[in-house]
Amino acid sequence: MYKPTFLRLKYDTELTTFSTLRNDFTIELHDSIETQLLELLACRHPSLSKDEILSLNMIQEHLSLHGETLHTYGVWVHYPWKNQLVHILDEEEFIEVRTNRNKYKITQEEQDLLRTKKIGIIGLSVGRAVATTIALERIAGEIRLADFDDIELSNLNRINAPLAEMGKNKSVSAAQEIAELDPYIKVTCYVEGYTEDNADDFFCKDGKIDLLVEECDDIRVKIEARLKAREQRVPVIMETNDNCIIDVERYDLEPEREIFHGKLTEEDILLAKKAKTVQEKTTVLTKIIDVSKISDGMKLSLNQMGIGIRNWPQLASDVVKGSGIVTFFLRHILLSKSSFSGQKSFKIDDI
Repeated sequence: MYKPTFLRLKYDTELTTFSTLRNDFTIELHDSIETQLLELLACRHPSLSKDEILSLNMIQEHLSLHGETLHTYGVWVHYPWKNQLVHILDEEEFIEVRTNRNKYKITQEEQDLLRTKKIGIIGLSVGRAVATTIALERIAGEIRLADFDDIELSNLNRINAPLAEMGKNKSVSAAQEIAELDPYIKVTCYVEGYTEDNADDFFCKDGKIDLLVEECDDIRVKIEARLKAREQRVPVIMETNDNCIIDVERYDLEPEREIFHGKLTEEDILLAKKAKTVQEKTTVLTKIIDVSKISDGMKLSLNQMGIGIRNWPQLASDVVKGSGIVTFFLRHILLSKSSFSGQKSFKIDDI
């Protein structure tokens, strides 16, 4: 349950559904359409103040032009997981206002192009911060989320989710957050995670993804996702959120490029596919991590994996910082402004 329902009251069946929901005393109604219309007109007439727009009765003129009332204008969005009905502008006007403060750091032509892009994200801890930043900046029209895991209390040191969502699948929780930010972004969840069985769907169903963000813990999945990305000529970004190490693998430009910049041998790949224990997986993981670039705390953690700690540490500040930098790289790749392939480290500790 992560897809909202759109109700346009000019259609009889949708009006009936709306009326039924409105009469349900458990449903919360949120109606700020007049304020949104005021902002829409302010965006279109930036030389006028909002007071001037109101004094000129421009909202009523806009409604009359479209043959609508405040109540029927736009879309009512039903969020079943929150028992809410929210009144918003319809898609084109909503996006116009939502992205207005992007200009001209992102031009209108760039925004239109980004709207056509599809991004896949595997791993919804660090990946969730990336997904919501992508949604906030609106640099994709579709996001595919894959994670089999559920939210646990120990995840909440870095995942921005309420306590009530413990036990909820991470991809579903992230999808609901995106829907509440922008219900017009298409989101698909793979609650079983990224697997051999759903790989074709994840990469290619209803159009191939334009970029993969890989942020999962499982070395086997990391390898299999890259092999598929290389086959499909899809670029990959991974952020190791210790000292913000960014890996970019441009399989779209270099289809013969070795995965992980050639750091793994064929034996390493075979070992990763058979690895069962944390220690076995860590043995392969340490081969793709440049130890000279990681913090002293992470070096200590790698030695304690499966012994003194369950998993490697991740801090909220690192996750937030990394998600912003990943989104920056994403935007430049999707707009063909960068051909960089390789690894960069943003060592804030050193600075």
